[in-house]
Amino acid sequence: MAQALRPNTAGSLFATDGRAHPVQDTLLAVTLVLGVTAFITSFFHSLHLLSSWAGLVGILTGAYGQWISETTRERFGLILGLGAAALGFFIGMAHGGLFGGIW
Repeated sequence: MAQALRPNTAGSLFATDGRAHPVQDTLLAVTLVLGVTAFITSFFHSLHLLSSWAGLVGILTGAYGQWISETTRERFGLILGLGAAALGFFIGMAHGGLFGGIW
């Protein structure tokens, strides 16, 4: 009857292991914010510096977050943030890049 006392978290997409993961959760939040910022600003041609830099930093933080993540919830959010950051980065690069218009 030991299985009756443990919650069944294996079937849930947002399952956790019941412990706090402050570093992973911080990387998740930073990656999501940078990804959304890069994606939204990539729609505006004049904001290519912001979208490309936010996308690049979002890709790097998301990759490190994936490397140290421990739960499916963290990995799911990181993949969403990584995808948005990558799209924003690539569109920002197409509009002028990391240093376009400065040099």
